[in-house]
Amino acid sequence: MKTIRIYTDHLGVLYGVLCMAHCAFTPFLFLSQVQLISTYSEFPFLWNSLNILFLTLSFSAVYFSSIYSSNKYVKIMMFLFWGLLTFTILNELFELYHIQEFYAYLFATTLCVLHIYNLKYCRCVDDNCCVHSTKKNS
Repeated sequence: MKTIRIYTDHLGVLYGVLCMAHCAFTPFLFLSQVQLISTYSEFPFLWNSLNILFLTLSFSAVYFSSIYSSNKYVKIMMFLFWGLLTFTILNELFELYHIQEFYAYLFATTLCVLHIYNLKYCRCVDDNCCVHSTKKNS
């Protein structure tokens, strides 16, 4: 029986793409919101709650990817951009500051790129890691 390996970096990229698609379709939802509210009153709440779902899923992908990453800078950057994405999305939800949506797309795209980079270059399966071991060969 063949073992299927699912890397959290794959999931991180998937969650990022789904999050960006969700953000891209939100304006179309608001254009049709009058009809949706009259038909399904809970639909806008469910649509907006996807933000929290995507943030939770992306945090788990960042957390588990950072555990298996060999590059401490990639780990830091993943958490940094997840935090910036979270701030941007929560800011939009609570309308604290006016921040352009471009930044949410930028942070989500950067997270996807970091997951791809981590998957390709920062997974230690042998001695050829992107970060050299600090152990001295004796």
